[in-house]
Amino acid sequence: MDKLIYIAMSGAKQTLAAQAANNYNLANANTTGFKADLTAFQSRPVTGPGFASRVYATDATVGYDDTPGVDVTTGDPLDVAVQHQGFIAVQDANGQEAYTRAGDLHIDPSGLLTTATGYTVIGQDGPISIPPSTSTTIGSDGTVSIVPQGQTPVTITTVGRIKLVNPPPGSLQKGLDGLYHPVDGEAAPADPSVTLESGVLESSNVNLPSCLVNMIELSRQYELQVKSLSTAEQDSASSSKLLQSS
Repeated sequence: MDKLIYIAMSGAKQTLAAQAANNYNLANANTTGFKADLTAFQSRPVTGPGFASRVYATDATVGYDDTPGVDVTTGDPLDVAVQHQGFIAVQDANGQEAYTRAGDLHIDPSGLLTTATGYTVIGQDGPISIPPSTSTTIGSDGTVSIVPQGQTPVTITTVGRIKLVNPPPGSLQKGLDGLYHPVDGEAAPADPSVTLESGVLESSNVNLPSCLVNMIELSRQYELQVKSLSTAEQDSASSSKLLQSS
């Protein structure tokens, strides 16, 4: 009887965890450059002294879906989308190099080029600073050019080049901050083959119909696990009555 209780209890708990991950994807269906988290259920034996007769269910994030989202035209010269595979290098909250696909860039009050969420964009020589200018453009290779304030439109000055990287598959892990961090802690080298398209943004790659279907399936699985717990309780009570009557 305790086998059923153990499996149902752990199954219900992990189903809730999977539901939370699915809801997180749903909540970011409109987040620029967001990559859906992937989860998977596994059965694991209970370790320790005694005979290996108990198992429990686990749910864990096994990575993210690296399928590119759809490019949406915005016309904003500071909006860029990474074409195919690759990432934009930024500084995370700890000052370490991390990576993002979100190309909705801005110039903060101090003149630094940042993402919409406030992470500083890293160039080939460090953070990119934008002097006072009348216009700013970003080339396909990440080159940031401006027309300095007070100059004519034909006067174009290059102020930096965004660091674009394309680390090997599996070398990055997605953090709670939404950025992608090197697994080994080593910054990835710049990759000249990675290109940007200006005036567009990459949408989230979350598949809404799939997430909604998954939400219903997980809800039914949770109900089944709870029902199994209730059945185990009823069976236990019936067994106790039989033993008492005998």
